[in-house]
Parts: sequence; C-alpha cells; structure tokens
Amino acid sequence: MITNNPEESKNPSDLQDSLSSLDKRLKKIAADLEHTQIAEYVHLLNRPRTLIWKNLLAGTARGVGIAIGFTFFAATILYVLRILGALNLPIIGDYIADIVRIVQIQLEGKTY
Repeated sequence: MITNNPEESKNPSDLQDSLSSLDKRLKKIAADLEHTQIAEYVHLLNRPRTLIWKNLLAGTARGVGIAIGFTFFAATILYVLRILGALNLPIIGDYIADIVRIVQIQLEGKTY
C-alpha cells in the first residue's frame, strides 16, 4: 500500500512488492473480464438489429418449447385420468370421465 509518509515508502522492496501485487490483481481482473465476454456484449448492444434478431429467435424457441412441453404434460395427465376412469372408482371415476369426455369433444371441434 502506498502511503503519504515519506519514511514508510523509502524501502524499495516494499514498493516492488506492492507493484507486483497490483500487477497480479490487474492481470486477474483482465482475465476475468475476458471470461465474462463483455466485449461481445458491448458489440451486441451497439448493433440493435442483431440484438432484436437474437431476442426474436430466443422468444420463438421459448414459445415453441412451452407449447411442446405443455402438450406432453396435458397428454400425460389425460392418460392418467383415463386409466383412473377405467378403474370405476365411485365418485372420482364419474368426475374424471366427465373431464375426459369434455376434452375429447373439444378436440373433435364440437361445441358441447
């Protein structure tokens, strides 16, 4: 650490150690900045068309992924409900059968 007191800064080895430590820290900070890819991020921010295009593609991919995921989830739930409906459980079976019937009518495009 560099101080304003002239008697403490007279030792050249202390000054050399401080500069060496500062150099190591600066090299580490520079390496960390390279790993975070800030230059690419700033380059992207300076090109609005590229930024819009990448965000459009990312949003489309998210939307398609959500749609496919929900389809598989709903199909699995309907499959389980159909199995439970086939067991003819007293109260739950009628309720599940109604739900499956409503979904099948909606899938066929009919109004119920």
